[in-house]
Amino acid sequence: MNADIELRLRRAWTRRGPLSLALWPLSLLYGALVALRRRLYHWGWLHATRLPVPVLVVGNVVVGGAGKTPATIAVVRHLRERGWRPGVVSRGHGRDGGPACLPVLEDTAAQASGDEPLLIRRATGVPVWVGRRRAQAAQALLARHPEVNLIVCDDGLQHLALARDLELVVFDERGTGNGWLLPAGLLREPWPRASTVPQLVLHQRWQAGVPTGHAGHGALRALADHAVDAHGGRVPLAAAEGFIRQILG
Repeated sequence: MNADIELRLRRAWTRRGPLSLALWPLSLLYGALVALRRRLYHWGWLHATRLPVPVLVVGNVVVGGAGKTPATIAVVRHLRERGWRPGVVSRGHGRDGGPACLPVLEDTAAQASGDEPLLIRRATGVPVWVGRRRAQAAQALLARHPEVNLIVCDDGLQHLALARDLELVVFDERGTGNGWLLPAGLLREPWPRASTVPQLVLHQRWQAGVPTGHAGHGALRALADHAVDAHGGRVPLAAAEGFIRQILG
């Protein structure tokens, strides 16, 4: 995308001005397609793969990075500190083709795995697999690492082909922008989401490109001041571990 056009769109997505208003009819069509796709999964016309272990999906509903990778790293560390044995799957955006799914090792080239999965692997040390079909990548990961008892899916909120037990939705300082769907706004899907599984929402604060928060309360607590559930109820992050254990078993 031309840099000037991209800049104009990002500015338009922060308010309901002339450009976003002109694009609003297209956002209605986009929203109808999003809703139809979700209903096809709900009706069983499209199949979602259920894994033998719990699945926690980390992602966002807005265009561009909102801190998903730091959130994924923090969640994985948080879970490991509390006795879980997580593995991570990701699509691996930016991969140069290659196998349908691929393990990410310490010395894997970023061109083969994508930058973010490699960063997660090096930062956490847990098994990481990438693949366009995340369910296939997760199945390969579990076959290679039978000790893994929980899958964290990085950036898979809209990937409904992988059934999940809990969703962690990440926002940055942009919030939901002007509240409209693409291309009139920055939302990939309506917010609040029509989800059938429990959700936690992290609102991250940023300073010089780094997420900040209260120090000394563990990796998850450092991401944000608080979380809310899918119904807007405030959830103290000190209690988030208990919430995760209640949902994931």
